[in-house]
Amino acid sequence: MIVLRQVIGDELRRRRQDQGRTLRDVSGAAAVSLGYLSEVERGQKEASSELLAAICDALEVSLADVLASVSSQVAVAESEFPPVLTMV
Repeated sequence: MIVLRQVIGDELRRRRQDQGRTLRDVSGAAAVSLGYLSEVERGQKEASSELLAAICDALEVSLADVLASVSSQVAVAESEFPPVLTMV
């Protein structure tokens, strides 16, 4: 099963690293603690919509672009490993 918070975290980390930016830099720009941002990137915490928007603003990327990329990744994962439905 794909964990959405993990895919979102991976996407945010990839974009931050592509820009050559540190967690400290982005956390300061997004006004979120470095530790919390790290947990979001590692998929350990779920970012609220407001926090996700602040992180995207700090990265100077649109929330829509991040969510579109995440959606594509989830679609690929689901096609490779379709959910198992059970009858109760």
